Formats: sequence, structure tokens, C-alpha cells
Amino acid sequence: MITFFNVNKTYANGTTALQNINLKIKQGEFVAVIGLSGAGKSTFIRCINRMHDITSGTIRVDDVDVSKLRGRHIRQFRRRIGMIFQSFNLVTRTTVINNVLVSFVPELPLWRKLTGVFMKQHKVKALEALDKVGILDKAFLRVDQLSGGQQQRVALARTLAQNPDIILADEPIASLDPVTAHIVMDDFKRINKDTNISVIMNIHHVEIALQYADRIIGIRKGEVVYDGETSEVTQGILQDIYGGRWNEEKAAIEGKDHHVG
Repeated sequence: MITFFNVNKTYANGTTALQNINLKIKQGEFVAVIGLSGAGKSTFIRCINRMHDITSGTIRVDDVDVSKLRGRHIRQFRRRIGMIFQSFNLVTRTTVINNVLVSFVPELPLWRKLTGVFMKQHKVKALEALDKVGILDKAFLRVDQLSGGQQQRVALARTLAQNPDIILADEPIASLDPVTAHIVMDDFKRINKDTNISVIMNIHHVEIALQYADRIIGIRKGEVVYDGETSEVTQGILQDIYGGRWNEEKAAIEGKDHHVG
């Protein structure tokens, strides 16, 4: 359970990123966060794992008050939360399995960190994670030999290997073509259903969000202006989330997809 209680976030330059956020996300939900660029979507997600600190209010993950964590307690807490980025964040000059094994580094003794010698159980877990996202056959290839979609699946496997309760995904399909985007989203959906891992995804592609997520959170100028089941979202609600600019935004997304495809 993730709980936001009166959460506000103001950056040092005076920009208000989040204001008066109050909501709960239950374990196992698939939530898509939508809104215009600069609305506060990334900030919302990154406050959950303390990549960003909030200015006031409280975020709790189960019984943990996130903003009170310090030092090693933050690192331990983050082991429970996987993070997927648009840019994949992989080491492209080494193998796929080595990129997944990185997820075990925090729990290794110093000598193993220095030598890069992993235990058999870690290698088995890494291979199982690659199997879950359908790229076990790529385990010993270099990452730079893979397509963008395959690289994002490596990033997802790396996250799965750490056995998280929650996956945060910040625009995970933004740089993928439409066909590949659906393949990656299928992985997210299957993992969510099979493992009960909560998925909270900041996503630009609204039609894909409506297809895959159970719940939509719409953010406009740092405020939650819609929070409800995907099936309840109407064109009028989208117009409200996008400040009357939904038709322009939709055309821009479709144009980008056509260009990428």
C-alpha cells in the first residue's frame, strides 16, 4: 500500500511540481499516470522511492514513512522498489546477463563486488528473470547487439531479479516504435498479474495507458484532477486532464508514433 497524504513538492527555483496530493495505491494495482509534459508526472513517481524529496506531507509505503529514511535505510527500502527508465540505463558493452546481475550487487560482500564474481544462485535468478520477459536466448549477447525493445526488456529483467514489491516506470516506451511498445507493455501486464507486483507508470501514450492499466491518475499543473478506473475515462475527462489541449496532444502522440514506426 502506497499512501500520499497532503503531499506538496516545490523545487528550489520556486516551481510547484506537486500540490495537495492525497491518494492510496493498493498492492498489485497497475496505475498509469498521465498529463501534459511538465505536469508533475515524473516527480510524482520519483517521490515514492525518494529520488525526489517532498516539501511537505507524508508518503508511506506500507508502514514506512519514506521521507524519514536516512542512509542505508533508504538503500534497503529501494531494494523493494524497481525503477525502469526511458533510457534503459544499461551497460551496453557487456552481456545481457551481466546487466541483470547488477541488481544483486548491493547485497554482495565487498570482495565479490570488487571481483565481479557472482554466486550460482544469482546467475540462476538472473536467467529466470530473463526467461520471464522472453529473452533468455539473448543472455550471453552484448547489450549493444539488441534492439531498443529488447534492451528495455533487459532493464525489466534486472528489476525483476531484485524481487520488488513495486515497479516504478518513467516513460518506459517513449523511445520505442508502436509494435515494440505493445510487446514491452504485454510484459509489464503479465508480470503485474502473475506476481502481484504493483506497477506505477508515467506514460505519454494515453491510448496504450487505457488499454493496459487498471487505474488512471491524471495530473495537471501538479494536482490530481482525475483518479479512477480506466473504464470510466471519457474524452471529456481527457480534455480536463490536458487543460483543453487533448486533441492537440493526441495528434502530437500519433504523429510521433507514425514517425518512430
